Amino acid sequence: MTSRQEQFSGAMKVRERHRFDEAALERYMIGHVAGFTKGLKVDQFKGGQSNPTYLLTDGAGKRYVLRRKPPGKLLKSAHAVDREYRVITALGQHSDVPVARTHALCTDESIIGTWFYIMDCVEGRIFWDAAIPQVGNTERAALFDAMNETIATLHMVDPAAIGLGDYGKPGNYFARQIARWSGQYEQDEEAGRFDAMDRLVQWLPDNIPPGDDTAIVHGDFRIDNLIFDKEEPKVRAILDWELSTLGHPLADFSYHLMMYRMPPQGFTGLLGADLKALNIPSEQDYIARYCARTGRDLIPTKHMNFYVAFNMFRLAAILHGILGRVKRGTAASKHAAAQGQMCEPLAELAWNQIKESA
Repeated sequence: MTSRQEQFSGAMKVRERHRFDEAALERYMIGHVAGFTKGLKVDQFKGGQSNPTYLLTDGAGKRYVLRRKPPGKLLKSAHAVDREYRVITALGQHSDVPVARTHALCTDESIIGTWFYIMDCVEGRIFWDAAIPQVGNTERAALFDAMNETIATLHMVDPAAIGLGDYGKPGNYFARQIARWSGQYEQDEEAGRFDAMDRLVQWLPDNIPPGDDTAIVHGDFRIDNLIFDKEEPKVRAILDWELSTLGHPLADFSYHLMMYRMPPQGFTGLLGADLKALNIPSEQDYIARYCARTGRDLIPTKHMNFYVAFNMFRLAAILHGILGRVKRGTAASKHAAAQGQMCEPLAELAWNQIKESA
């Protein structure tokens, strides 16, 4: 069986439906990317379901990454590459959060057919399995601590201080997100309906825990959206900021924490793994370390179960959207069909978190 590491790592030739005028892009880069050398080569990364992502190599061998909106019919609020560019640029210039250096945002669709942006290609390691089988126990523990430190660092950034005070609506994050993803789910009729999703749409709005904090949230913070240093247990860059906004930091952290409650098949999870043998911190220890780094009291289990269920619901809604794109023929990845099929089992897993709390 092909591992996720093999499935998603590296680049390949550009898929037929994602090709564009490479000469037009090269002309754009000559005029907008400082230090670019003529002789552009374009490949496409295997990973990435939503916004097609390309590896660009110039004539001198310098490597860049291009993220673009996918071609075809799009939902109104999806694929906001301009927001990705804005948050990465602000964090890179004004914080210690590790991100790639950005170069240019293009909103002129006449260049390659859709909006896009260009950033540096950060060299390092991407792990597609949360158990990180490639490394030894000492390094594995250090890599987990690096992830924990990175998300804590993000949540401690003051949005207003780096020009992102208007990057989202402060307050009522869970209520707004539940409404948003319920709407996305119900709007995409082509992808079908699932009983567990319908139950979650009804239950979640009435059971939001008390407390309302605001921070910059990544929205998809997981191990395979991080580039680690080639040698050190250190995060060099956080990838894929499409879902970032201003929101509740515990929503973001509990999304990351889902790895403890998700199966390894398809979800990069640790469910069933021998954490002690792998030298991976327990879920409770991982939560405690995050709380210590952010100056937060320990989170009640019942509340954490809600946060995890909410995030499983949100991810199921995203997978539902992928399922819809597969049926419309606009999905970015050849693995999209398999991803979309995981919507229903994930929604059932979300409902199980709620039943545990009850």
